[in-house]
Amino acid sequence: MKLPIIKHRNAWFLFSGLLVAASIIALVVYPLKLGIDFTGGSLLEVEFSAERPSPDAVTAEFAAKGWGETVVQTADQKGMLIRTKSMDEAAHQQVVADLKTKFGDVAEKRFESIGPTVGAELRKNAVWSLSLVLFAIAAYVAYAFRKVSRPVASWKYGLVTLIAALFHDVLLPLGLFAVLGRSHGVEVNSGIVAAVLTVLGFSVHDTIVVFDRIRENLLKTGGDFEEIVERSVNETLSRSINTSLTILLSLVAIFFWGGESLKYFSLTLIVGLIAGTYSSIFLASPLLVVFQKRAAR
Repeated sequence: MKLPIIKHRNAWFLFSGLLVAASIIALVVYPLKLGIDFTGGSLLEVEFSAERPSPDAVTAEFAAKGWGETVVQTADQKGMLIRTKSMDEAAHQQVVADLKTKFGDVAEKRFESIGPTVGAELRKNAVWSLSLVLFAIAAYVAYAFRKVSRPVASWKYGLVTLIAALFHDVLLPLGLFAVLGRSHGVEVNSGIVAAVLTVLGFSVHDTIVVFDRIRENLLKTGGDFEEIVERSVNETLSRSINTSLTILLSLVAIFFWGGESLKYFSLTLIVGLIAGTYSSIFLASPLLVVFQKRAAR
């Protein structure tokens, strides 16, 4: 059965536009909550054997010891995440000892500390990495499709890939994390940046699969461009969905049973994978048709 995907492209554009607009609004209203990887500081995760104290009680204890502003969040049933200014190993051991004295038996589960200079450098590197990847993707796609520069110029294939990857597949997970940062205190760390870069890879892979079929059909049969794109999308539809579904099942398993450290990494991949599969079918290919029709006019 042939689905009229390209025919109803305005509906897909509207749906994607609403999602992207919602993500942008979320990012403006609730800026991303950056983790210590990018801001610097220390993160201590502990678990209480007895009844867990209130976050306010732990915050007051840190303030009394001269640590100033400290952010305390609960985790699991008896766990707690404590974020404060950067501390050395001696201060770290003293803090753990003070917690045990004040609140009884406390088990340390994780400790991370990054200086503000290192955090700023990591933040800059993350922006550069994302920018370079996007530029490389656009350049590669434009070069790969140079033999089918008519009726759509090859550089437009790269531009469409960039639009789908950046303004759709990356913005949607970031918008989600803006909301989660506001509602649940979820922070964006280097792991999330790695997941976003992986999402770009997923997105480009799916898009190129469809574009490659368009290229094959253009070289073999020719004819009306819109009809060729429609046929090509339908020919690759089951492959794109089945491939993404297989990966999605693994990511869902990691999300639920992979532990707290992988939870939001896998969530980024889940949202990005769904967005990338959707954009390769319902956004990137229809955009090619739009560009072709405007050029024809």
